[in-house]
Amino acid sequence: MIQIKELKKSFRTEEVETLALNQVNLKVEEGEFVAVMGPSGCGKSTLLNIIGMLDNPTEGSYQFAGHEVAGLRESQRTQLRKGNLGFVFQSFNLIDELTVFENVELPLIYLKMGKSERREKVMKVLERMKIAHREKHFPHQLSGGQQQRVAIARAVVTTPKLILADEPTGNLDSKNGLEVMNLLTELNQEGTTIVMVTHSDHDSHFAHRIVNLFDGQIVTESQNRAIGATV
Repeated sequence: MIQIKELKKSFRTEEVETLALNQVNLKVEEGEFVAVMGPSGCGKSTLLNIIGMLDNPTEGSYQFAGHEVAGLRESQRTQLRKGNLGFVFQSFNLIDELTVFENVELPLIYLKMGKSERREKVMKVLERMKIAHREKHFPHQLSGGQQQRVAIARAVVTTPKLILADEPTGNLDSKNGLEVMNLLTELNQEGTTIVMVTHSDHDSHFAHRIVNLFDGQIVTESQNRAIGATV
């Protein structure tokens, strides 16, 4: 699903150029669950943004499901993201002015799906995430764990091929964090590919493979023998 070769990403100001990613090579197979780890500032979020087509690499190749992404215009990247990618963030990134239902419905509106079909899909995913009873509530009326359930519902409502999760349990206590990781594991077992950035050794144990970044380079990769950790 993901094939990255000799990828570089630099950020330039008038005075200095910072190399965020340097000669990164990475493959992610369809159905895999990969955890990306490393210290702050090592390039994890930059890599996730490029995989998520929110940014372009400076050099190198990135293929998603056979499509060469590097060098695409923003409009082309947007089109390729639609229905293929779902995002889950540490800060939830829900829209405060929209209800739970409306937040989850938003990606389907962008796909120009009819109202009745949208209603059916949204309620189905809210029920699965055990948050349907909160469909008319606003984000500020929910706990952190409930907000992350809504964020996951929004990420999966289009049945994407790939979910990108950036520190998905970072703002949660251990109980809610475990519930979120179990939900991601369920989705992965049903065939959804997941790439997750995390600082948490505990969360990384849910992945099939752990990739460690340091100073913008992949320094180690390891298969995970302890899949399915528990608190």
